[in-house]
Formats: sequence, C-alpha cells, structure tokens
Amino acid sequence: MLYRTDSPEATTEFGRALGERLQPGDVILLSGDLGAGKSVLARGLARGLGIAQAMPSPTFTLMQPYQGRIPFYHFDLYRLDDPDQFYEAGLDEFLGGDGAAVVEWPDCADLHPEPRMDITLSRCEDSDDARLISLELVELDQRREAIEQSLLKWRAES
Repeated sequence: MLYRTDSPEATTEFGRALGERLQPGDVILLSGDLGAGKSVLARGLARGLGIAQAMPSPTFTLMQPYQGRIPFYHFDLYRLDDPDQFYEAGLDEFLGGDGAAVVEWPDCADLHPEPRMDITLSRCEDSDDARLISLELVELDQRREAIEQSLLKWRAES
C-alpha cells in the first residue's frame, strides 16, 4: 500500500496509528534516503506504544530499548561496516521476541525476517515536507485489514 503524509507531524501521526497496532514479535524495517523521515516515523511508532520520552537516534549505540505497552527496540544500522556485526553483537535476539523492533537501514545487516513490515519513505517532488510511505506486510495476512483500516486517512492514490 502507498500512503502520503504532508508534514513531519503527519508522518509522526501515521507512525502513531501504526504503532497502536503493533504486537510482540513485530519487526518493522524502515528504508529510505538520509533525511527521508525514518526516525520521525520511528518516534511515531513509539508514541503509539505509549512511549513519551525523548528518542534521539540510536546511531552510535545501534539499538536503544524503550518500555511502553510492550518493549520497543529502536535500531539504526547506518554505521555498520559489515552485516555480520549485527549478528556478532547478538542484536538479532531482539527481533521477533517480546517486543516490537523497528530497524532503520536494515540493508546494512541484510535483514529479511518473517513476519515483518517493510516501510520505505521517500520525498515527494511537490513538497519538501511531504513523504510517500510504501508499506508491505510480509506474512501478516491475518492482520492486514486492521492495519490498513487504521491508516486509511493517509492512503495515496496509486
């Protein structure tokens, strides 16, 4: 599905609506260019889980845990030099477990867990603040209708 937000606040709100639907074991892979809004969306996901604290990017720590309705693990893998570093650090243990994991720059660790949500953010040509958000649900067919229903107001024309 393709969605559109017209401001950073709307991107946060989109994330919050999706975050309210997250369950233990969910893995969200966030892709997009630098400045596309991955961290903004990740903060929205956290807000949907009831996490109100500040959320700086975990770029220098790779993963930052938070406690909300369920545990929330925020990864930023931009600085990984080798996909093996992710596994050698034992970070894969936080995927598919007791909480929800959001991973920025998943390609840096060559991640493809199932089930998962693949989200790609891109800038819109007609506005500096607008974003197109592509959401693919992989092996989440039983939850597809509820998730898509919660995001209807941002649905973009194909």
